[in-house]
Amino acid sequence: MSAARPRRVRLSEGEVVRIAAEHLEEQGYRVRVDLDGNDYFDLVARRGEEVGLVEAKVADSRTVLTQALKRRGWADWTAVVLAGSRAAERLVERTERTRARPVGVWSVVDGQVRVHRAATVWSSPGAPDPYAELRERFRAVLDALDQGTIPSGVRWDGLMREIRRASGGRGFSEWRLDEPGTGPDA
Repeated sequence: MSAARPRRVRLSEGEVVRIAAEHLEEQGYRVRVDLDGNDYFDLVARRGEEVGLVEAKVADSRTVLTQALKRRGWADWTAVVLAGSRAAERLVERTERTRARPVGVWSVVDGQVRVHRAATVWSSPGAPDPYAELRERFRAVLDALDQGTIPSGVRWDGLMREIRRASGGRGFSEWRLDEPGTGPDA
């Protein structure tokens, strides 16, 4: 007779987000889950002026990576968190020598976040930062939420559309991986 293998517990996306939020709170971040009430941002973390975004999935690492890349202009750093370490390790391997390298890759193992690759900032110190204005506008929205000017739980349909167009008229789905610095408005 063979020994019984331990049964793997499937986490929901909500549980993965909750565990990631606790991980960031332990590091001193103020965390908001589903900030816009529209599930556009899974998790927003802020510590002082630093803003990070975390996108979560229990499967489909390609989709979550795409989400993190689309949202990179909003924050100083972005990360993805997956429900399993094998998927996270494969994502690190696939993206190690690509322009997606700054995206942090995390997994949830036994109820804890494991960092496979730390998130890094998108622009090098001293280099032009095409996202600076957008991040400042997003920080202003976060400040307004903190001050109660924007009620928490309000749907951001109109508010986000205005901010999303701060990119010069393009939606984030139109940003290419080879940006910054190569487009017609560079």
